[in-house]
Amino acid sequence: MEEDLIQKKALLILGGPVRLPKGFEFPYRVSHSTAGPGAGYGSAVFAFGYHRVKKTISYDDGEFELVVGENGYSLTRNGEPFLENVELRPVVFHSPEQAFFNLDPRCMYHCAYCTSPLLPKDEFKGLTDERIVSLVKDARSVQKVVSVSLTSGVVGSVDSTVDRFVSCVSALRKEFPDMPIGIEPYVATEEHLRRLKDAGATEIKLNLESPDREIFEKVCPELDYDGIWHLLQLAVKIFGKGMVSSNIIFGMGETDEEIEKCFRKLCSMGVVPTLRALRFNSMNRENLEKAIGEQEKMTPERVISLAKMQKRIMEEYGLTTLNLHTMCIECTCCDLVPFRDL
Repeated sequence: MEEDLIQKKALLILGGPVRLPKGFEFPYRVSHSTAGPGAGYGSAVFAFGYHRVKKTISYDDGEFELVVGENGYSLTRNGEPFLENVELRPVVFHSPEQAFFNLDPRCMYHCAYCTSPLLPKDEFKGLTDERIVSLVKDARSVQKVVSVSLTSGVVGSVDSTVDRFVSCVSALRKEFPDMPIGIEPYVATEEHLRRLKDAGATEIKLNLESPDREIFEKVCPELDYDGIWHLLQLAVKIFGKGMVSSNIIFGMGETDEEIEKCFRKLCSMGVVPTLRALRFNSMNRENLEKAIGEQEKMTPERVISLAKMQKRIMEEYGLTTLNLHTMCIECTCCDLVPFRDL
């Protein structure tokens, strides 16, 4: 039964939108993300068993359809029964049980897969430190909030963007002294890392993006691949083993062997890899195809196989996802997360 649910989560991760019944009113606020795979689209969280997934929702069409029954909700797929006993879960901000904010979706870099800088200008919310603190306080008064997380594009310069993170983390730490705070910045120096840690960040994610240097240079031509590896090593010294993570996007032409080698290098350093299937959508497709061409369609079998490999290698190096309480690992909505989903 559990393997069946894991298979279905993999299908949901890779699949299209969930179509809502005509006239259905969602019982919770619909999420409008400015970062991550769902950036630019309305989405909602669907939970089943130990798993949850965040899906784009639509009243017009979708590979999946929400069915409202006498005893609750279920999902069909292309008109066929797919998943029983589905629960609808609220998000705090962007994520269930987590206040996850994008400080600025704009970015001076042009990574091919990223949709955040392509969003309409009115998606930029102009969040101040005070506003973020206030939103978290209000959310905690009405629902469970386990952590706060911050991401951002790089606006103006790396230095000024780090300044923005430091300011916001400091404000949050002052108001919430015991709250886990996770950050996903782009940094360039050891000083940046120390300032972020000293401000009160407990976890950090520095994204390597691809296990293959050539692919990285095609999709993130303005970023420094060797520099990210070096900064990951420094981050572990500053934040601690198992408190640093790094996104690896798969589906861009890399091999499983390259992913395994990358996992082992990251884990040997004390970095927790986070594994993300590439999402093509209407906003990033043109840029991605220019950078890496058309790619083979992802399969659920590969998603599951790589997640199991990830777990096995993490165990070999004494790492777990259970010590992390922020960002994508705590959320689990877009990936199969070792020690949580399987």
